[in-house]
Amino acid sequence: MDYQQLWNSALSQIEIELSRVNFNTWFKNTRIIDYKDGEVTIGVPNEFVKDWLNQKYHKFILRILRTIHEGVRSVVFSVVKAEALQKKSQHITITGQPLPLHDLYINKDDGLNPRYTFETFIVGSFNEVAYACSQAVINNPGIVYNPLFIYGNTGLGKTHLIQAVGNAIKKKYTERKVFYTSLEKYYMDYVNATNLNKINSFKEKYRKFDVFIMDDIQFINGKERTQDELFHLFNSLYEMNKQIIFSSDKHPNMITGLEDRLRSRFNHGMIVDVNAPSVESRLAILQVKTKDYRDKIPAEVLQYIAETIQGNIRELEGVMTSILAHIQVKQQVITLPDVKNLLKNSVKAKRNISIQEIVKMISDYYQIPDVYIYNKTRRKDVVKPRQIVMYILREDFDISYPMIGDKLGGRDHTTVIHSYEKIKSSLKENPQLAREIDDIRAMLA
Repeated sequence: MDYQQLWNSALSQIEIELSRVNFNTWFKNTRIIDYKDGEVTIGVPNEFVKDWLNQKYHKFILRILRTIHEGVRSVVFSVVKAEALQKKSQHITITGQPLPLHDLYINKDDGLNPRYTFETFIVGSFNEVAYACSQAVINNPGIVYNPLFIYGNTGLGKTHLIQAVGNAIKKKYTERKVFYTSLEKYYMDYVNATNLNKINSFKEKYRKFDVFIMDDIQFINGKERTQDELFHLFNSLYEMNKQIIFSSDKHPNMITGLEDRLRSRFNHGMIVDVNAPSVESRLAILQVKTKDYRDKIPAEVLQYIAETIQGNIRELEGVMTSILAHIQVKQQVITLPDVKNLLKNSVKAKRNISIQEIVKMISDYYQIPDVYIYNKTRRKDVVKPRQIVMYILREDFDISYPMIGDKLGGRDHTTVIHSYEKIKSSLKENPQLAREIDDIRAMLA
């Protein structure tokens, strides 16, 4: 296995365990540039990324690399020039068969990930309506269900589904131009175009597509000029019978700060939700993901995982990645006790608790109405509890900064980052704050 193969295997697991925003921000444009005496050197594009990975993800990266290759003993980061990150991979020897690697290379022309296809998409009662609507769109793009709006909680396969639609249309209609993007990428593209005085080129770029797919539209809150541009883009594409597809973690009527004219456009098409998969659906997903390892994974193990890991497909896949890595290292059949121990030690424990419940518990602890957490008030007795809520949601539940901001009254992600860092820094010199957070964690346990 060469350097990049080892790193791709690690990235496939990292991508599952982290939010998409964090993965794209910190792990894009990285690669292993050296491996010697058990020390892995990871090349990064700049000092900022190097410092952040060192502070936040060092142990996390080391743990994942060790599950793939037991010879890894340490990880260091080195800033290298862009061209160095593109050098041909070197070769290292790893015993056993290589782990199955996901194709992480995104097509620059259309933004689609080729591994998101319907061949690997599991259909169940939780997503069958969304699947049926997607198939109708593939057969008649721009004619039926336009726009198609798919919503549901994080980690339920929405991104897989909408990208599978894009890949299917691209394959079926070779002459049609398909493009996938996220709201955050569209927003940054718009900001850059504005700063460079290239807004006309920006408009031309997005209006040329026959199928336009946008992920995570809920993050549009607070981006008024972006909403205005998206409104005009929508009208232009719709008038030309171009297919439009959106995904969100909530119904358009529940998106905070969404302009009425855009909300009206979304509601004009087909809106369909994706729910949490049942035990049967989770078992079916596991069977597909492990089809090449049937002789190494007993049926009782899959059943146990399906019953234990509830709700989130991404978490389910993360568990399976860990188990496959375990099988690869041990080169033997995995047992039920092995899996129980692996889940105990490797999977981040989370209560089935909502953000609203967390807000309520923390506001009750500080004896303030929970509605104050969501409001814009800057009262001193509210600021601290609100910052602690943001810290807990990020630190203990690994929720992305944009998602936290959106759920707590539509705040910008930079506000959340500031609050998180403020509490994290204060904990080092404020024992009373540390005790309070310990109390809160005990309540949430």
